[in-house]
Amino acid sequence: MPELVYPPVIAAAKTMFRVLDLRLTVEGSHHVPRTGGAVMASNHVSYLDFIFCGYSALESRRLVRFMAKDEVFAHKVSGPLMRGMKHIPVNRRAGAASYNSAVGALKRGEVVGVFPEATISRSFTVKELKNGAARMAQEAGVPLLPVALWGTQRLWTKGRPRTLTRRHTPITILVGEPMDPAAYPDATTMTAELKIRLSALVDRAQREYPERPAGPDDAWWQPTHLGGTAPTPEEAAELDGRGRRASAA
Repeated sequence: MPELVYPPVIAAAKTMFRVLDLRLTVEGSHHVPRTGGAVMASNHVSYLDFIFCGYSALESRRLVRFMAKDEVFAHKVSGPLMRGMKHIPVNRRAGAASYNSAVGALKRGEVVGVFPEATISRSFTVKELKNGAARMAQEAGVPLLPVALWGTQRLWTKGRPRTLTRRHTPITILVGEPMDPAAYPDATTMTAELKIRLSALVDRAQREYPERPAGPDDAWWQPTHLGGTAPTPEEAAELDGRGRRASAA
């Protein structure tokens, strides 16, 4: 079927990049295969990460089908767009159906985007990863690509006001070498290796980032181990726990 929604959305995103004069650094996009299925597994620091992760696949002329929570598809504005771009809804009460949809897309030769941390990392470090990305790659027999994003949190992240009009923000996108699922005995082992590779890419993106906080009030977007004032991983876990308990209540 023709792609009627995705190309205009990409054009709109590129226009936004130009208007904001975002300073995009993209490395490793050649790792995205030009044909056949693949899983792109990205760290998660911003509500906009799917835009920038997907952008890294454009050089290979691929459209990434992202897995996203069901609520996004239910929204009156984002829902039609998500369905039109053939993204994959994730219903946590019916996880097997979402997983099977993703595997089916991979077997049909699609590129599927996943955020294996499941939620945004408030600490801006890589959290524990779910093993779904590795399981899908192994079942479909397709490569798994780690993707590191950095700088996107300065535009819009959890617990901070949106700054979507912020100009000249540097954004780093690093696509790592593909992982061959046949090289790992199981999804747990592959996920452990994914975390090592993803953490190394994120660390590199952070340390090579061309800007530093302008002062103490601007240090919120930097992780604590680099001198920032973001929550520590332990504090972030506690905040996430409070959020889950509040939602359940």
